[in-house]
Amino acid sequence: MDRFFIALLPPQHIQEYANSIKQYFADKYASRSAQKSPPHITLQPPFEWPDNAVSSLEMSLQEFASQQESVPITFNGFGAFPPRVIYINVVKSQAILTLQLDLTTYLENNLGIIDQVSKTSPFVPHLTVAFRDLTKQNFRTAWPEFVQRQLHFEYTATHLTLLIHNGKCWNIKSKFAFCPTL
Repeated sequence: MDRFFIALLPPQHIQEYANSIKQYFADKYASRSAQKSPPHITLQPPFEWPDNAVSSLEMSLQEFASQQESVPITFNGFGAFPPRVIYINVVKSQAILTLQLDLTTYLENNLGIIDQVSKTSPFVPHLTVAFRDLTKQNFRTAWPEFVQRQLHFEYTATHLTLLIHNGKCWNIKSKFAFCPTL
């Protein structure tokens, strides 16, 4: 069994900015966990999938993505899930909420992939820059520094990304383009 998750990855210039913030947290607050994956907006949290059935997972994701429209994404400022997570805030648009709900429903109905947490908690789109190994004390120090920090990026998401865990970090496995003509 391999571990996967499905996300939207922003363009390179936004990834570079997010990576610089992640590096700041690593250097100043010894929080390095966020560096174990490329900057992303999680749509389907990590799940396990049989090694010998990855092609069927990929074919299914291609089928789903080909029926989706591109999604405008806006990053605006920072947010937090106290007491350990700081993230770049993603504006909750109807388009991203619909995409996430449609994807998780599709995965559940077609592949039996179910995330119990998302069944009970509302989807909050975000791009994590510090979590897990950010101590509560360092969170209390860092959050006032980021709560007022200005940030604004916009882009249009044109594909889903499937990421795979190699035992140490997350890597891009494959990308699935949205339908350009919808």
